[in-house]
Parts: sequence; structure tokens; C-alpha cells
Amino acid sequence: MASSVRVKEVVVVTPSEPTPSGILLLSPLDSQLFLRFTIEYLLIYRPGPGLDKVTTTSRLKSALAKALVPYYPLAGRVRPRSDNNLGLEVLCKAQGAVFIEAVSDRYTVNDFEKVPKTVTQWRKLLSFSVSDVLNGSPPLIVQLTWLTDGGAALGVGFNHCICDGIGSGQFLNYVSELASGKRGGAKPEPVWDRHLFNVSPRTRVDSVSHIHPEFNRVPDLCGFMNRVINCLRPTCIVFNKQRLNDLKFVARRTCQISEPSFTSFEVLAAHVWRSWARAMAFPPNQTLKLLFSVNVRNRVKPGLPDGYYGNAFVLACAQTSAKELVERGVGYGSDLVKRAKERVDNEHVRRVAEFVSESRASPELVGVLILSQWSRLGLDRVEIGMEKPVVLPICSDRYCLFLPVKGERESVKVMVAVPAAAFDNYHRFLRE
Repeated sequence: MASSVRVKEVVVVTPSEPTPSGILLLSPLDSQLFLRFTIEYLLIYRPGPGLDKVTTTSRLKSALAKALVPYYPLAGRVRPRSDNNLGLEVLCKAQGAVFIEAVSDRYTVNDFEKVPKTVTQWRKLLSFSVSDVLNGSPPLIVQLTWLTDGGAALGVGFNHCICDGIGSGQFLNYVSELASGKRGGAKPEPVWDRHLFNVSPRTRVDSVSHIHPEFNRVPDLCGFMNRVINCLRPTCIVFNKQRLNDLKFVARRTCQISEPSFTSFEVLAAHVWRSWARAMAFPPNQTLKLLFSVNVRNRVKPGLPDGYYGNAFVLACAQTSAKELVERGVGYGSDLVKRAKERVDNEHVRRVAEFVSESRASPELVGVLILSQWSRLGLDRVEIGMEKPVVLPICSDRYCLFLPVKGERESVKVMVAVPAAAFDNYHRFLRE
């Protein structure tokens, strides 16, 4: 179905009160090359009784302006540091965020219960697309689109250099509280403190790539990138609590270690990774990697303060051959994921910060499936005067997302786009 979205208004929203001016340095983790893009969320709201669109829009804009006072760097502009350092900085002059109001004469809430037919089908629901986050672009874009049935779509884009998923969820929940009329300041109060990931020159090492496989290049035995990005078709499958428990049972039965114990994330990540690899039919000796983010707020020492909204994650890496992943079962994959998580400790995080602060290191993509967990970011709690939303990405692409399921706390929605030629097999393997 072709989309029809008409933009009614585009305004720059600045902080509602005076905010500090100056330059704030971003951390080595914030400044990584692979984070220089926009995180894009799509929140879908069913219409509520007695909803007034004009009032709802006005409250949302007002809440955004108020939230930009404590979160004033989101009203600044990200740029390269001027001291020849590889890092980035934020120029804070209350330049503002972008707010867009739009209407659609075709979309209804029910349309978003279906899988999008193309990767970019919902692109117009965040119509201001930032191609270069360092070129004076606003780090925050919000688009409220009214649907034909009275529902709403809220598209939000964050410059990933300023905040990670947890930080963006923290901000959106604060906006939600303000829009719903709740009083009080931001809780937890936003904390900048990017210096906590700074690296002391005397501790730097020449290279740590040998112990951080996410940065290592593996041989390409199959024209990997062409194989995985050709004619992408979005997929979406929900795993409820019973299905996840079934996977845990299979993982324990097929794991070769004694008395294994796995989380829902570990077994589902392994199952999705293995199903994807089977459907893609890689050569048996092709090295494959699963990269997934690990929150380090409580893994570094001392732990980060509550309210820290910068990038506080590193990529964990599970690695094996296509043959081993497919033939040894979900228990084997679950153990790889578990051990990759366990390697992320304080020393691991510091080594990553050292490595990326002195090089332009970025994860290699050959052999890689990237997984991001949105199911625990609190996005499903973001209200704007209507009931709680359904959480989706603006664009469904080859990066795999774990999303929350509305009303089902222990269920997980898995979205990823796979080549059309692998679509049927991927679905079949995932349902096994």
C-alpha cells in the first residue's frame, strides 16, 4: 500500500528556559564511527475517547520544549572536535530540535499490525531523514502523524552519538510525563559525565583487536554483503513466554556443558542467528559473528550514575563457523551468546574505549548479523495522551531488532529483513 503522508507544519522547538551555552565533549564510546547515524523509532497509538488533536499536539510540543531544558545537548549540534582528536563534541547554543506535524489519508492503526511490504514503507512517518549527523543537523527530530482512524504515529529520530537506546528511552519517558501533566523534574535527573569513559594516555595499548573479534575482518567466502542485502523483505515473528521456555528446554538438551542455564535473550538470539544462517545457506567454513549490544552501566567500576544517557554499551561478539552453528544446535549457539556476554566486564569496556579513542576502528560487517534489543528500553511506556503504544522501527532492515509486545511483558517481537530468496526458509526455521 502506497503511503500518503502530508506535512502540515515544521517548526524548530527550542528549550523553554535559558540553558548553558558552550561545548561539551562526547566520550570515546559516543564518538565511534559506527554510531554516526540516527536511531529511528516509530510508536503507534490507538485513538482515545474525546481526544483533541490540537490540544495533544500543543502539549507534545510544549513538553518537548520543557524536556530540552535539562536535556539541552539534544538542542545543540554534534561536530568533530577542533583539536585534531578523533572524538566529537556538541556545540550548545539552544539551536533546537525539529517538530513536524503531519496527516495521513490512508494509514490506520491496524495497518501497523501487518509486516511492512518493503524496508522503507514507513519512511514518510519520519520525513526529515538525516544523512550526515555531523553536518549541522538537529540531533532530535519528532514527527506526529495523525492517522485516518484518529490514531497517531510518533516518529522519533535521535543522533546516536548523543545517546544510546536506554538514554533515548529515558528522555522520551520524561517527555511523556510532561505531556500527560505529571509534575516534578526529570527522574532520574539526566547526567552528562562523558568524561567517565575517558582514557588515560599512560594506560593505552597499541592494539587490542586480537581480543575483540568484533573489530576483526574474517575471510569472505561467499560474496557476503551482496548475499545478505539483495532484495530485502521484512519479517516479523512474536515469541511468547511458552515459546521462549520451549527454546530454553531445547537449548539445555542440546548444550554440551553440564547443567546449563540460559536467559530468554540468549536462547532467542541463538535461535534467530542459527535460523538466519540456515536460510542464507552460507558455505560451511564461512565464519559468522553475532554482534549485540551489552549495557555496561553496572559492569564498569564504579558503576555509572543513574540518569547517564550517553552511549553506555559495547558490542559483544559470538563467533563460529556456519557449519558449527547450524549442526550443533541452539544449545551451542546459546552458550556462545552467554559467554560473549560474560566477557564484557570493566576491563573489557576500558580496552574498547582505549582502542576506539586512538583509531578509527569500526566493526567489520562480513559474516555479521547485528542484533539490537529494544524490548527493555521503556519505549512501550511512552504516552502522549493516548494508551500505550506499539513499538516499531521506521525502517526494517537487515539489522535484527527485539521489540516489546504490547500487553505481554514476557513476549518478544523479532523483526529483521532477509533476502526474498531466503524468506520462506527463514520463517520455517524460526518456527521449528
